[in-house]
Formats: sequence, structure tokens, C-alpha cells
Amino acid sequence: MDLSPSLQDSPDEHFLVVDIERFRGPLDLLLHLIRQQDIDIFEIPISKITRQFLSALTDIGENQINNAAEFMEMAANLLRIKAQMLLPSSVVSEDEDPRAELVYRLLEYEQIQEIKAHLSLAESQRSRQFGKGYVLPRSQRAKKETVLETQWHEVYDAAKSMVVPSMDIVEHRVTTRLVAMEDKVDLILLTLQNLKRVRFSKLLEPFESKMHGVMTFLASLELARNRKVKLRQTEKFSELWMYRYVENIPVEIDTNSGEE
Repeated sequence: MDLSPSLQDSPDEHFLVVDIERFRGPLDLLLHLIRQQDIDIFEIPISKITRQFLSALTDIGENQINNAAEFMEMAANLLRIKAQMLLPSSVVSEDEDPRAELVYRLLEYEQIQEIKAHLSLAESQRSRQFGKGYVLPRSQRAKKETVLETQWHEVYDAAKSMVVPSMDIVEHRVTTRLVAMEDKVDLILLTLQNLKRVRFSKLLEPFESKMHGVMTFLASLELARNRKVKLRQTEKFSELWMYRYVENIPVEIDTNSGEE
């Protein structure tokens, strides 16, 4: 089988001169052929690129024969893709482009080359720079030792002359006042004997300690559980009302009036 390229299809290809020694591998050569002719990498004309690639292989010298295996493998791959594209659509899926794998490899190779060029430039720029070197901070520099010329009795006399302030012990006395829940239960029941209802805050007015509020609230819950009072609240965080418990009589809430 004669695999030599035929340049009869495009006269411009006669002027395409490729020095294969410049390229690191078949992908580098392919990318050069594509970029030199401003070809869209996603629409590679396989027939044209295959001819140019095979034409470049004819220039491989005897001293490069050991490195020709990769180029020959790529040439065989290009011919395979070309043959697949010539097959009827019934044999090859329309959604599967035979060139897809080749395009992916070319894009990946191009990206690697761009990163390599960027790192090479950074290395070149850094080679022209010289660091200042590490300078020991002033606080860490060696200090000269000062010899203390004095006698022990002088140190002792100086220590005795120092006035050490005494630490006075401050006593904090906490007075605990017991608040019994039973007293709060009696207070609520006594209040509701004369009134039909009462505001929770009204029961706290005579007292300043928060403990009275806590115990009054617990007492109201206990009375509600034992069906001695009814608790009502119109909305969240609004005033809590306590009603005298009456069996089977619904409680009507009237927040505009006071205690009754």
C-alpha cells in the first residue's frame, strides 16, 4: 500500500515546508500544521491534515528512525479516522465524531504547552532577581551581658525597703430569701376570689425579686393543671391572663378592660 501524500488537491500545500526535527512529537507537529493554516481545531479537515502529516514523515532522516514510531502511530490513527469518516452514516453513529478523541488530545497538549511556557518565563524572570537575605530582627539580636556589681546585703536591704501592698480580702455576702410556691398558689386563689380574672403582671407589682416572678408563674401552671384557674394569652409575648375556673363555661378574652 502506498501511503505517500498526494498534493494535487490543494496547490497551497506545495509551499508547506515542515522541519520535523523541530517538533517534540506527533501532537506537536499536528498542532503546528493546524495553527499555521488557521484551521478550527474542532473542524479539522482530516484528509488535508493527513496528507501534510505523511508528507512531513518522508523527511525523517536515518538518525531519527528511533523516534519515528510515535509519528507512524499517529499517521495510522489519522488514516483510521479518515476511513471512518468515509463510511456511510448507517455504519457510524451521527452523534459520534471520529475526530473527537484527537481533538481532546490536541487541546490537552496545547494547554500543557501553555503552562510550560508560563513556568519557563517565570523561571527566567526569577533568575534575574536576587533576594536580600534574612536579616535578624532587632529584638532578636545578641545583647551584651551587663555584670551586676553589688553585694548580697545590698540586695537584701533593698528588698526590705520595698513596700508591698497588702491584699485586703473583700467579703461578699449573699442573702437568700426563700420564696415558696405554696405562698404564690394562695396569693392567686385569694385574688381570684374577689376577681373573675387578673393579669399576671399585676401579681408581680408588690415584689422586686425575679424569683417571685418565677415562682408565681410555676404556681399558675400548677393551678391550671389542677383545674383551679385558666390561663389565656391572645398572642405570643402578649399579656398573660388568669381566670377563675368555672366548669363548662368558655372564657372570653377582653384585653381592653382591666381586672374584674
